[in-house]
Parts: sequence; structure tokens; C-alpha cells
Amino acid sequence: MEREAAARLRQSLNAATRRGVNVRMIYNQDHSRERPLPPPGFVDHDFLRSLTVSSRPIPGVPDLMHHKYVVRDESSIWTGSTNWTTDSWTREENVIVCLHDQRVAAAFAANFQELWEDPSVRRSGSQTPSWYEIRPGFNVRTFFTPGRAEKLVHEIAQRIATATRRVRICSPVLTSGPILASLSEVLARPGLHIAGCYDETQMAEVCRQWRSQPQSAWKLAAWETVRSGVAWGAKRSTPYEPGSVHDFMHAKCLVADDTVFTGSYNLSHSGEENAENVLEIQSPATADLFAAFVEEVAACYPSRPKPSSTLDSKAI
Repeated sequence: MEREAAARLRQSLNAATRRGVNVRMIYNQDHSRERPLPPPGFVDHDFLRSLTVSSRPIPGVPDLMHHKYVVRDESSIWTGSTNWTTDSWTREENVIVCLHDQRVAAAFAANFQELWEDPSVRRSGSQTPSWYEIRPGFNVRTFFTPGRAEKLVHEIAQRIATATRRVRICSPVLTSGPILASLSEVLARPGLHIAGCYDETQMAEVCRQWRSQPQSAWKLAAWETVRSGVAWGAKRSTPYEPGSVHDFMHAKCLVADDTVFTGSYNLSHSGEENAENVLEIQSPATADLFAAFVEEVAACYPSRPKPSSTLDSKAI
């Protein structure tokens, strides 16, 4: 029997096309691959064929079309970390942002059109990161990758480097070099409190990968410094295999004082090469909301002590 959420989604989309709404969809095309981390959920092609919408696959080779966003009527967006799967809604921690602004919607629409006309992850994300004042005290900047990945990662690292009160992080993995380095440098800053949550199962797999790659030894050491120096929550999710449940800690957000970064991007090196989107939000109230969310998630998964001796001494 079809799940209720899938039925409601199909009914809504097909009803929109009957009203004359132009509905278009792009999705990551499935491929067999060797990946150190779980791949995205596979496309239900039977469900896709039941929709009366226009759709196009984006070949996820070598990198993923990892976006999860909707643009509505050129005036609103719906974005965040949530894949459109049953497990995403019922088993995973995720973040969703709804924003009503024509300029932000136009930036996302341009990114969609770019992929629609040229289905290449590698050539996407060229939109200029621009600031928009949504209302006094609430400013938003849009980032798309891989085109603007370098600017995004260094902006996040810089916000961490200049934070004076708080850094809060939710990310399944942390593998971005600039972000790891920036976190390592501010651990002992007086008055700065850092906390967050990651997916322990996925990070353990990352560390196994790093140990087999001599060039990644510095990342392994940096992660051990950050892991041991931060008040982390660590979710022990179900290891990925075909047919298993997907219950990852999947939320993706970072708070640095009164600035929030959130979207589809893991704080990862591979994420810099995917097609991703991130909102940088400057708003004390929004930062408070996200910080409270991160703290709530972290409290659900208290981290177990991990002796330093478990690290591969050759990799260090």
C-alpha cells in the first residue's frame, strides 16, 4: 500500500498541473558507485511516472545533484536538508527553511534553469552570492555550488574564525579542510562556546578512509582535535546498505554568533563538488532558533569517550 505522504504529494502535484501550473522537476540520476558515505535515496521511477509534471534527470557523475529545494510562483522558496523520502520525514533529523522573497526566489530559479538547460553538476552554481535585506535586521545571502564553493567554504571558515560567543553545528560529517582548520584554531578562545552534533557512523567511515590515504593524515589529526575539544552529540545511525533504514543525523546548519548557514551542504569536501545550495542568514532571532535546535539534537545523542589510542598512529 502506498504511504500517505507519497499519495498526498502526487495528488498535489498533479492537481497543480490540472490548474495550468507549470511544474518542473529535476533529480539526481542513479548510478552504481564506490562511495565512502551513503549515497542518496534511489529514485522511485514508478512514482515518478505517476506524476503529470515535466522532469529531467541530472547525471550524478562524478558528483551529486544534491539540491532539495522548491521555487513557487517566483516569490517563495522551500529549502534545507530534507530529501523527499519517507525515512527523511520519519527517521532523520533535518532542517527546512521557507522564505518569501522575490529576489531570493529568482536566484534559486536561475540555478534551476541552469541545470534544466545544461544537466551538468560540474558546470552549475554560477549564480553570484548576493545579499538581500528581507526586513530590518534580517539579511540573506544565497550560495550555490560547485560554482561558488570556494567562496562559501571560506565564508563559513571566516565566520567561525571571528566568532566570539557561540558556534553551533549540525552536519552528518565534517571533512572540509578550511572549516576543520578554523574550528581547531578557535577551540581555546576565551568566552567562545562550541557545540554540535554529527553522525558517528558516517564519521567513523570517513576516518577509516583517511587512515588509508597518507595525504589525509592532517585531517585525521585535525578531526581528533575538534572531536575531543567540542561538546558533541554523536548519533550512532544504522550503517548504510541497500534496503536498510536511513536514520542518519541529516540536519545541516551552522551558527556563528548571529549568523546562520543552512541548506543542502554537508560541511564536507565532497559537498564542495556537488550541486548544493546554502542560505547565509544574518539575524539574531534566527540564530537563536537554530542554536536551540542544534542543542536539542545534540542532547539526544551524548557522545561516548573515544581514547586517542584508537587512532592509527601511522596516519597521524
